[in-house]
Amino acid sequence: MSDGKVRSMLETAVVVKVSEGLHARPATQFAKLAKEFSCSLQVLHGSTSADAKSAVKLMLLGIREHDQIVLRADGADESDAVERMARFLSSPEAGAQSATLAQAAVCAADEAAPPVPLAAVDGPDGPPPLIGVPASEGLACGDAYVYLPEPLQAKRQSIEPHEIDAEQARFNRAFDDALAALDPPFDTIGDHDEIAEALMSVARSDEFAGEIRTRIAAGRDAAAATLEVGASLAASFETIDDEYLRSRADDIHGITRQVVLRLTGQQDASLAGLTKPCVVLASDLTAPDLARANVANIAALVCTRGSATSHLAIIARSHGIPAVFGLPVPDARLRGVQQVAVDGTLGHVWFEPTSAFQEQFTARIGEARAHRTALDVYRDVEPVTRAGRRIRIAANLGAPAEIDAARAVGAMGVGLFRTELLFMNRRALPGEQEQYDIYHRVAQAFAPHPVVIRTLDVGGDKPVPGIAFPHEDNPFLGWRGVRMCIDRPDVFKPQLRALLRAATLGNVHAMLPMIADVSEIRCVKALIAECAQELTTEGIAFGEPKLGIMIETPAAALTADLLAPEVDFFSIGTNDLTQYVMAADRANPHLASLYRSNHPAVLRAIGMVCEAAHRAGIEVAVCGEAAAQPDMIGRLIGLGVDELSMSPACVLRAKKIVCEW
Repeated sequence: MSDGKVRSMLETAVVVKVSEGLHARPATQFAKLAKEFSCSLQVLHGSTSADAKSAVKLMLLGIREHDQIVLRADGADESDAVERMARFLSSPEAGAQSATLAQAAVCAADEAAPPVPLAAVDGPDGPPPLIGVPASEGLACGDAYVYLPEPLQAKRQSIEPHEIDAEQARFNRAFDDALAALDPPFDTIGDHDEIAEALMSVARSDEFAGEIRTRIAAGRDAAAATLEVGASLAASFETIDDEYLRSRADDIHGITRQVVLRLTGQQDASLAGLTKPCVVLASDLTAPDLARANVANIAALVCTRGSATSHLAIIARSHGIPAVFGLPVPDARLRGVQQVAVDGTLGHVWFEPTSAFQEQFTARIGEARAHRTALDVYRDVEPVTRAGRRIRIAANLGAPAEIDAARAVGAMGVGLFRTELLFMNRRALPGEQEQYDIYHRVAQAFAPHPVVIRTLDVGGDKPVPGIAFPHEDNPFLGWRGVRMCIDRPDVFKPQLRALLRAATLGNVHAMLPMIADVSEIRCVKALIAECAQELTTEGIAFGEPKLGIMIETPAAALTADLLAPEVDFFSIGTNDLTQYVMAADRANPHLASLYRSNHPAVLRAIGMVCEAAHRAGIEVAVCGEAAAQPDMIGRLIGLGVDELSMSPACVLRAKKIVCEW
């Protein structure tokens, strides 16, 4: 008999603070916690919702850090459930371990420092390169090993009712064997625990193994059910905007294949049998494929599918294997390829290169190796020209992961730390504390040498979460760099506060990009003063970083004499300065003859900037690609440049050239 009371479900809104959002591990933990309660639990995200007790469905919601979601509970213990689930979502530490893997995946490609361009090998005898996604830096040239396993098919589609129990048991054996095979091969791979757990959490989910068992119970053959469920679930991940989650489709394809192989009694092609170094050509290699291989015999990886955020890419980078993924060619074209050259940093691949091309390419690889060895004597040298001018050779960095590489070659500080890489390819803007920790770490690593930290330099061509960029016909000339930052103090001030706090070390310099007018510098100075006052009120220690600007617009070069009194240093970004002075898009291969930093117009602009800076008593650095070009180093020094900043891979060579100039 009813008591006359109408009970309603419980709902509460929560802002997700889990680091990097609900990815594999935090989603699994969240679902496990939800299963402790008898009530039904739903998570609403925008116009979509999911059962909170399903890790995979939670992942498919694509919930990011700082997203607002709604928890909906209905049942006797709904109050306790909502309270504990909300507490989980409000804790950054809840996803701390998975964040390591996710952030490594999305940033690793950006963290790699580009090597010297290989223009020398792309001569008249060399074919034009195929261009894919650079996934792991490095060069390789050699025999091809085509790894294209045949598509799998189920031998039958349906089973009789009396076969269901035996078919379930057959699936369980194949499934358990496939998962057991995932773990041991990862023992020698960095982050193997994270990767294996991410794979297994998806495999064991109701959406994969559970759905397969349901279909078998309905009379479906185990292999047919596995292929159907795997394809459907992978397709669901492939539609997600988030690149890291989208990459999990590769994991699902891999697990599906391993289970079906066991169900059909087939032996797959294997990389374990490689007996000599080869460039592996494949369609959709999986992490288990590479984990079982003798990596010493994998010279490079080229895949027609995959991304730089896949588990395969992480493993390739951990072993130093050059890799290019997403090569825009049909799989059929890979068959029959015998020789391959690969530039994993630029994402370039050459099939069947000529003998002359191979000789040049191989020679370049050998020369780079020999030069690195011969240049070691310059590691601790502070270069001085024959005329007695001391030139500082610093490193361009994009992430703390590059610190060791820069220190190993004796970089005299950091001439450009690109902070945009901290903002891009992630689910939420980095906070003040996170930025402070990174800036402090980099500055401490190079003390007492200066560390120049460029403030956020993004625009419509480099989107970041939390900043809605308008559509622009030409984003390179639009709302970007310091222009955007001035308009968005909510984004800019946390960075300025972090820089001020890191400046207590004494070697932190701040640099503003895309300056075109003196009013922009003064506006930033006002914001810095505002941040300093806030920190004083809050009792937080801070320092006063030297303030510099990028000279990359023609306006800045032409008015350098007006800008110099406002700042402590200049740094010339020759990449943008060249394309703006020459009105030549640096990414357009048809304009390569115009896009030259050694063009008289560009050199005159650099000379004007140096003269104006020295009259004002400030130094000039060059942090664009020209700083590392052997034929430009002497010219830049002759024009009056005081510092050259470049990829760590180029530091030793630059030191040698300066000493001999």
